[in-house]
Amino acid sequence: MKKILTAAFILLCAASMLNAKSKNKQFSQITAAELVKEMKTGWNLGNTLDANGCTGLASQESWGQPLTDKKMIDGIAEAGFKTIRIPVSWSNHITGKNHKIDKAWMNRVKQIVDWAIEDELYVIINIHHDNYTSPSGIGYGDGFYPNMVSWNESMLFIKDVWTQISKTFNNEYDEHLIFELLNEPRLREHEHEWWMSDSCNDCKYGAQTLNRLNQVALDAIRKSGGNNRLRFVMVSGLAAAPHSVLDSNIFKMPQDTEPGRLLLSVHMYTPYAFAMQNPGDTVLTESHKKEVNATFEQLNEKFISNGIPVVIGEYGATNKNNTQERIKWFTNFISESKKYGMCCCLWDNGDWNAANTYEEKFGFYNRKEQSWYFEEIIDAIMNCF
Repeated sequence: MKKILTAAFILLCAASMLNAKSKNKQFSQITAAELVKEMKTGWNLGNTLDANGCTGLASQESWGQPLTDKKMIDGIAEAGFKTIRIPVSWSNHITGKNHKIDKAWMNRVKQIVDWAIEDELYVIINIHHDNYTSPSGIGYGDGFYPNMVSWNESMLFIKDVWTQISKTFNNEYDEHLIFELLNEPRLREHEHEWWMSDSCNDCKYGAQTLNRLNQVALDAIRKSGGNNRLRFVMVSGLAAAPHSVLDSNIFKMPQDTEPGRLLLSVHMYTPYAFAMQNPGDTVLTESHKKEVNATFEQLNEKFISNGIPVVIGEYGATNKNNTQERIKWFTNFISESKKYGMCCCLWDNGDWNAANTYEEKFGFYNRKEQSWYFEEIIDAIMNCF
């Protein structure tokens, strides 16, 4: 009987090991440039896992969006999107020492990621709304701030959080899962929060500190080994703004142990007067188009042509009750970005109704009905591919 039980135990262990091994996925031989082209066009699950109106699982609905389910993700894939960016905030889910993340929260993030992977989407996850609100006074678990006053807590937060993310998301995920280090890391409450100036010393030191924080995050990911040794990683400059990497000699991509695995991440609501300003411009002009096109050309010249592919992690034009003009903007934007092999991820915060204001009206997908508020805009995006 003892021998039979021993043999059964060995078989059980072998089956368990085989099952675990079967979950592991091998990276393909795809290059960074090929990957970004395969990602084609993407969509953001905005104001959901990044919402930080409270703690616990209830935070997902704290900014007014419905609880994400599998049907929502299926609807994104069925519409033709090949990539989903899933912004995630972590500081409101810290439950213990070493910035321990609530297990239920990590499991929920994994559930949504797995739904997207099942739909054969490329998936981007990040550290999102964890940029502390003030340049001073940062406390344990508050997140990060790109200045030296906040260095120690910022460094430990980023290191600990990425270590835990990397442990959860490793060998079960191939190149379809992409890590983005930090979302719009910036000098909050500073006059140059959104617009870096090379003549501003705070901006200079902030950019230098951000370079170091990006390195900390990347090192934590690579240290986890396994598939994360090869994981493609997106890196941002200050505020993820094009000018902070185009006009600055301070921004540097981190040093990587694996060549050719880094991507530049920028956000483009360009030109601001048309795409974001309230009220701003409602009619798209040739001047607006030239500004967009020039930015793409500059990103190509400085990064893509030098072997660093570019992902536009967020883009969009707020609803100003000007659907036809927005269609023109989206058609131009995606057509131009495609020339250079960029992937662009549409920002969607769920808020589409411009009856009273044009501010932050970036709602596109009706997540309850799996339909689109502006189907003509989605068609314009898809027609570019």
